Amino acid sequence: MLFDILTIRFLLKYFTRPMHFFGGFGLFGTATGGAILGFCAIEKIIWNGDIVLEHGPLMVAGSLLFVTGMMMFSTGLIGELMIRTYFESQGRRIYAIRDVLTQKRRNVISEP
Repeated sequence: MLFDILTIRFLLKYFTRPMHFFGGFGLFGTATGGAILGFCAIEKIIWNGDIVLEHGPLMVAGSLLFVTGMMMFSTGLIGELMIRTYFESQGRRIYAIRDVLTQKRRNVISEP
């Protein structure tokens, strides 16, 4: 029941722009995982420690975060492609114009 509500919320808010949803999670996961893996690499290079014994779970968590972030980012890109293809095949635009607030005059020649 909760997942149905979340699915409807996602479709209503992010249907035409899935990268806004998946990109945020992807960026967070990739950046956090990259920072953790960078920390482990710097500690290995500078202090020449045994990373697997000292920071094994942290390294696994960083790897999983990095890979999951890349997968979320890729899912957002694939979703964008699918939505663009869907709307282009229908001949519709992704957005709808609710109100026209100003109109330009056409073919009006101003005299100097």
